[in-house]
Amino acid sequence: MATMIEIESLTKTFHLGELDVPVLKGINFSVKNGEYVAIMGASGSGKSTLMNIIGCLDRPSSGSYILDGRDLTTLDDDELADIRNQYIGFVFQQFNLLPRLTALENVMLPMIYADVSRTERIESATEALEKMGLGDRLNNRPSQLSGGQQQRVAIARALVNHPALVLADEPTGALDSKTSHEIMALLTELNQNGTTIAIVTHDAGVAAQTKRIINMQDGAIVETAKIGK
Repeated sequence: MATMIEIESLTKTFHLGELDVPVLKGINFSVKNGEYVAIMGASGSGKSTLMNIIGCLDRPSSGSYILDGRDLTTLDDDELADIRNQYIGFVFQQFNLLPRLTALENVMLPMIYADVSRTERIESATEALEKMGLGDRLNNRPSQLSGGQQQRVAIARALVNHPALVLADEPTGALDSKTSHEIMALLTELNQNGTTIAIVTHDAGVAAQTKRIINMQDGAIVETAKIGK
Protein backbone atom coordinates (compact mmCIF):
# COMPACT_ATOMS: atom_id res chain seq x y z
CA MET A 1 0.00 0.00 0.00
CA ALA A 2 1.38 3.44 -0.96
CA THR A 3 2.37 5.94 1.71
CA MET A 4 0.23 9.10 1.96
CA ILE A 5 2.16 10.89 4.75
CA GLU A 6 5.85 10.43 5.56
CA ILE A 7 7.27 12.58 8.37
CA GLU A 8 10.88 12.33 9.54
CA SER A 9 12.72 14.19 12.32
CA LEU A 10 10.10 16.96 12.27
CA THR A 11 10.56 19.84 14.70
CA LYS A 12 8.71 23.09 15.33
CA THR A 13 9.99 25.87 17.55
CA PHE A 14 8.07 29.09 18.17
CA HIS A 15 10.08 32.24 18.82
CA LEU A 16 8.42 34.47 21.41
CA GLY A 17 10.62 37.52 21.75
CA GLU A 18 13.95 36.22 23.00
CA LEU A 19 12.37 32.96 24.13
CA ASP A 20 12.44 29.80 21.98
CA VAL A 21 9.59 27.39 22.70
CA PRO A 22 10.06 23.90 21.18
CA VAL A 23 6.62 22.42 20.44
CA LEU A 24 7.47 19.44 18.22
CA LYS A 25 10.62 17.47 19.05
CA GLY A 26 11.74 15.07 16.35
CA ILE A 27 8.45 13.57 15.13
CA ASN A 28 8.62 10.39 13.02
CA PHE A 29 5.61 8.54 11.60
CA SER A 30 3.86 7.57 8.38
CA VAL A 31 0.28 7.07 7.23
CA LYS A 32 -0.58 4.67 4.43
CA ASN A 33 -3.05 5.51 1.70
CA GLY A 34 -6.54 4.59 2.94
CA GLU A 35 -5.63 4.55 6.64
CA TYR A 36 -7.82 5.97 9.42
CA VAL A 37 -5.70 7.33 12.25
CA ALA A 38 -6.16 9.42 15.39
CA ILE A 39 -3.50 11.78 16.68
CA MET A 40 -4.27 11.92 20.37
CA GLY A 41 -2.89 13.90 23.28
CA ALA A 42 -3.70 16.33 26.05
CA SER A 43 -3.81 20.09 25.52
CA GLY A 44 -0.26 21.30 24.93
CA SER A 45 0.99 17.96 23.59
CA GLY A 46 1.69 19.45 20.15
CA LYS A 47 -1.03 17.61 18.25
CA SER A 48 -2.67 20.75 16.82
CA THR A 49 0.70 22.14 15.72
CA LEU A 50 1.41 18.84 13.98
CA MET A 51 -2.01 18.95 12.31
CA ASN A 52 -1.33 22.48 11.04
CA ILE A 53 1.93 21.31 9.45
CA ILE A 54 0.29 18.23 7.90
CA GLY A 55 -2.44 20.52 6.54
CA CYS A 56 0.11 22.97 5.06
CA LEU A 57 -1.17 25.73 7.34
CA ASP A 58 2.26 26.04 8.97
CA ARG A 59 5.85 25.04 8.24
CA PRO A 60 8.20 22.90 10.33
CA SER A 61 11.41 24.36 11.74
CA SER A 62 13.34 21.31 10.51
CA GLY A 63 12.80 17.77 9.25
CA SER A 64 10.91 16.49 6.23
CA TYR A 65 7.25 16.13 5.32
CA ILE A 66 6.36 14.16 2.19
CA LEU A 67 2.72 14.07 1.09
CA ASP A 68 1.74 11.56 -1.59
CA GLY A 69 5.36 11.37 -2.77
CA ARG A 70 6.01 15.12 -2.82
CA ASP A 71 8.42 16.87 -0.45
CA LEU A 72 6.47 19.86 0.87
CA THR A 73 9.30 21.45 2.84
CA THR A 74 10.74 22.89 -0.38
CA LEU A 75 7.55 24.63 -1.55
CA ASP A 76 6.72 28.34 -1.36
CA ASP A 77 3.48 29.72 0.11
CA ASP A 78 1.58 29.74 -3.20
CA GLU A 79 2.57 26.14 -3.91
CA LEU A 80 1.48 25.09 -0.41
CA ALA A 81 -1.87 26.81 -0.96
CA ASP A 82 -2.32 24.78 -4.15
CA ILE A 83 -1.51 21.56 -2.25
CA ARG A 84 -4.07 22.45 0.44
CA ASN A 85 -6.77 22.99 -2.13
CA GLN A 86 -5.97 19.97 -4.32
CA TYR A 87 -5.01 17.30 -1.81
CA ILE A 88 -6.49 18.14 1.60
CA GLY A 89 -9.99 18.54 3.01
CA PHE A 90 -10.41 20.14 6.44
CA VAL A 91 -13.07 19.53 9.10
CA PHE A 92 -12.91 21.76 12.19
CA GLN A 93 -14.46 21.68 15.65
CA GLN A 94 -16.26 25.01 15.15
CA PHE A 95 -17.32 24.17 11.56
CA ASN A 96 -15.78 27.40 10.12
CA LEU A 97 -18.76 28.08 7.87
CA LEU A 98 -19.32 31.61 6.57
CA PRO A 99 -22.53 32.81 8.26
CA ARG A 100 -23.83 34.91 5.38
CA LEU A 101 -23.54 32.10 2.83
CA THR A 102 -25.98 29.25 2.32
CA ALA A 103 -24.97 25.63 2.80
CA LEU A 104 -24.61 25.32 -0.97
CA GLU A 105 -22.44 28.44 -1.23
CA ASN A 106 -20.21 27.31 1.66
CA VAL A 107 -19.57 23.99 -0.03
CA MET A 108 -18.85 25.71 -3.35
CA LEU A 109 -16.01 27.80 -1.89
CA PRO A 110 -13.08 25.38 -2.41
CA MET A 111 -14.06 24.99 -6.05
CA ILE A 112 -13.91 28.74 -6.61
CA TYR A 113 -10.21 28.67 -5.69
CA ALA A 114 -9.78 25.67 -8.01
CA ASP A 115 -11.24 27.65 -10.97
CA VAL A 116 -14.18 25.28 -11.44
CA SER A 117 -17.03 26.68 -13.53
CA ARG A 118 -20.12 27.93 -11.69
CA THR A 119 -22.37 25.28 -13.24
CA GLU A 120 -20.03 22.50 -12.15
CA ARG A 121 -19.65 24.08 -8.70
CA ILE A 122 -23.40 24.02 -8.16
CA GLU A 123 -23.72 20.43 -9.40
CA SER A 124 -20.83 19.12 -7.30
CA ALA A 125 -21.83 21.00 -4.14
CA THR A 126 -25.43 19.83 -4.46
CA GLU A 127 -24.28 16.23 -4.88
CA ALA A 128 -21.94 16.49 -1.86
CA LEU A 129 -24.72 17.88 0.35
CA GLU A 130 -27.18 15.24 -0.82
CA LYS A 131 -24.66 12.56 0.18
CA MET A 132 -24.62 14.14 3.66
CA GLY A 133 -28.42 13.93 3.83
CA LEU A 134 -28.86 17.68 3.38
CA GLY A 135 -30.49 17.83 -0.03
CA ASP A 136 -33.39 19.79 1.49
CA ARG A 137 -31.09 22.29 3.24
CA LEU A 138 -29.15 23.71 0.30
CA ASN A 139 -30.38 27.27 0.79
CA ASN A 140 -30.22 27.36 4.58
CA ARG A 141 -27.60 29.52 6.28
CA PRO A 142 -25.57 28.12 9.19
CA SER A 143 -27.77 29.84 11.77
CA GLN A 144 -30.73 27.86 10.39
CA LEU A 145 -28.96 24.51 10.86
CA SER A 146 -28.28 22.37 13.93
CA GLY A 147 -24.70 21.71 15.02
CA GLY A 148 -24.76 18.28 13.44
CA GLN A 149 -26.10 19.68 10.18
CA GLN A 150 -23.42 22.38 10.16
CA GLN A 151 -20.72 19.73 10.61
CA ARG A 152 -22.22 17.75 7.73
CA VAL A 153 -21.97 20.88 5.57
CA ALA A 154 -18.34 21.21 6.67
CA ILE A 155 -17.66 17.59 5.71
CA ALA A 156 -19.32 18.12 2.34
CA ARG A 157 -17.09 21.16 1.81
CA ALA A 158 -14.04 19.10 2.78
CA LEU A 159 -14.89 16.40 0.25
CA VAL A 160 -16.13 18.42 -2.70
CA ASN A 161 -12.70 18.62 -4.40
CA HIS A 162 -12.17 14.87 -3.85
CA PRO A 163 -9.10 15.28 -1.62
CA ALA A 164 -6.60 12.48 -1.07
CA LEU A 165 -6.53 13.29 2.65
CA VAL A 166 -9.14 14.54 5.14
CA LEU A 167 -7.89 16.20 8.33
CA ALA A 168 -10.43 16.52 11.14
CA ASP A 169 -9.51 18.67 14.17
CA GLU A 170 -11.74 17.71 17.13
CA PRO A 171 -14.65 17.16 14.69
CA THR A 172 -17.13 16.21 17.46
CA GLY A 173 -15.93 18.68 20.10
CA ALA A 174 -18.90 21.05 19.69
CA LEU A 175 -21.55 18.33 19.36
CA ASP A 176 -23.72 16.32 21.74
CA SER A 177 -23.04 12.60 22.14
CA LYS A 178 -25.75 11.41 19.72
CA THR A 179 -24.68 13.80 16.98
CA SER A 180 -21.02 12.99 17.65
CA HIS A 181 -21.76 9.32 17.04
CA GLU A 182 -23.47 10.18 13.73
CA ILE A 183 -20.52 12.28 12.54
CA MET A 184 -18.02 9.57 13.47
CA ALA A 185 -20.15 7.03 11.60
CA LEU A 186 -19.98 9.30 8.54
CA LEU A 187 -16.20 9.56 8.77
CA THR A 188 -15.90 5.79 9.18
CA GLU A 189 -18.02 5.27 6.07
CA LEU A 190 -15.85 7.72 4.12
CA ASN A 191 -12.75 5.78 5.16
CA GLN A 192 -14.36 2.48 4.17
CA ASN A 193 -14.88 4.01 0.73
CA GLY A 194 -11.13 4.70 0.46
CA THR A 195 -10.55 8.19 1.89
CA THR A 196 -7.45 8.60 4.08
CA ILE A 197 -8.50 10.30 7.33
CA ALA A 198 -6.48 11.71 10.24
CA ILE A 199 -8.34 12.97 13.30
CA VAL A 200 -6.81 15.13 16.02
CA THR A 201 -8.55 14.54 19.33
CA HIS A 202 -8.15 14.42 23.09
CA ASP A 203 -11.21 12.14 23.35
CA ALA A 204 -10.35 8.45 23.84
CA GLY A 205 -13.83 7.43 22.69
CA VAL A 206 -13.37 9.22 19.37
CA ALA A 207 -9.86 7.85 18.90
CA ALA A 208 -11.08 4.31 19.56
CA GLN A 209 -13.30 4.50 16.46
CA THR A 210 -10.28 4.89 14.17
CA LYS A 211 -7.90 2.06 13.16
CA ARG A 212 -4.66 3.38 14.67
CA ILE A 213 -3.86 5.79 17.49
CA ILE A 214 -0.74 7.95 17.54
CA ASN A 215 -0.28 9.22 21.10
CA MET A 216 1.57 12.49 21.70
CA GLN A 217 3.03 13.94 24.88
CA ASP A 218 5.17 17.04 25.34
CA GLY A 219 5.82 17.42 21.62
CA ALA A 220 6.85 13.83 20.96
CA ILE A 221 5.17 10.59 19.90
CA VAL A 222 5.13 8.29 22.89
CA GLU A 223 3.15 5.40 21.44
CA THR A 224 1.42 4.25 18.29
CA ALA A 225 -1.02 1.35 18.44
CA LYS A 226 -3.32 -0.43 16.03
CA ILE A 227 -6.90 -1.03 17.09
CA GLY A 228 -8.21 -4.54 16.61
CA LYS A 229 -11.02 -4.20 14.07
